[in-house]
Amino acid sequence: MRKKKQSDVFGDSSINVPFVVPMITSDDKKSIMRALDSRLLTDGPLLKQFESAFAKFTGAKYAIGVSNATSALQLSLIAAGVGKGDEVIIPDITFVATANAVLATGAIPVIADIEKSDLNISIGSVKKNITSRTKAIMPVHFAGKSCNMKEITRLATKNGLKIIEDCAHAIGTKSGSKHVGNFGLSGCFSFYPTKNMTTIEGGMIICNSEKIAKFFASCRNHGISKTYKQRFTSGLPWDYDVEKFGYNFRLDEIRSAMGINQIKKIRFWNRKRNDIAKYYTSNLRKIKGIETPKIFLENTHSWHLYVIKIKKSYGIKRDLLFKKLLKEGIRTSVHYKPLHKFTIYRKQAKSYSTLSNASKAYDEIISLPMYPSISRKEQDMVIQKIAYFSKQ
Repeated sequence: MRKKKQSDVFGDSSINVPFVVPMITSDDKKSIMRALDSRLLTDGPLLKQFESAFAKFTGAKYAIGVSNATSALQLSLIAAGVGKGDEVIIPDITFVATANAVLATGAIPVIADIEKSDLNISIGSVKKNITSRTKAIMPVHFAGKSCNMKEITRLATKNGLKIIEDCAHAIGTKSGSKHVGNFGLSGCFSFYPTKNMTTIEGGMIICNSEKIAKFFASCRNHGISKTYKQRFTSGLPWDYDVEKFGYNFRLDEIRSAMGINQIKKIRFWNRKRNDIAKYYTSNLRKIKGIETPKIFLENTHSWHLYVIKIKKSYGIKRDLLFKKLLKEGIRTSVHYKPLHKFTIYRKQAKSYSTLSNASKAYDEIISLPMYPSISRKEQDMVIQKIAYFSKQ
């Protein structure tokens, strides 16, 4: 039986290989309907169940569900005591949410360069960007590959800095034997539809301090001292305290139900991603001018993205390859435009080092279709077209 072509998320029938296909199963749909039937639709038992499952998966003592990874980063910065005028070191190659979370606290994003080898934050550049105003380092585990957490931890300890890990790409990624997110004050995860697992929108913070976990749980709910259930089952519903300033950063029961179901599949899906990455690498490395991702055996890689570099010897530039692939019905993208190229960060961010590696990488990198349901036939189409265009 011929396999049906996977639908483009934007409804474009000319697309033969989508860039991303969210992994939504019939079990997910059933779990959502059961949650809707429960009537308690927020701040309920499914959230607790999801948090418990996520903490177990990552090896953390605590997991706190929030509305998205950006709110997770913002709450983590607040918990770290970051405020107006402080500086937080972040990589140049990351999604804008990393920088926006810093700005939301009144602090200043300080942009560090990346390593040529894996596009993660450069240790040498971090050193150059530490000042008397630096309060925290926010490493981003780009594409699902762990940053050099041994060196980042050493630098943070030496300089009295907090570590907040942006793990938006890194569900299932380990540095050595430890799951990322467990090296500093907190780890912040994303469940956006393109991620390795999804709750449509949503995020999670992990930490290993009971005090910090309680802070996160309170601040995501306006700083209110009681849960929704506690207010209606213990005393007067309106008799609660607001202990601190907080936000509406809650994760509801619908998304939690989906998360419970999705996390059961994440190991299988990540193994599929690993197989897909190996197949890409074994074929693309044969093409002149294509640089495939570096694999480091001491860490696991969750392969949220598969990013190659288009070198000069390939024959055509990255942007032209993007256009040619799209004309053939193959969607690709670039992750990411460096932060220093955006208007807002040119005005409100700083850097005390050069950003030459990020600038060069931006001209070369392209992200290929990567999702568990991509077929060998679809991968072969991507590989063959990249090989074909190199000869033109």
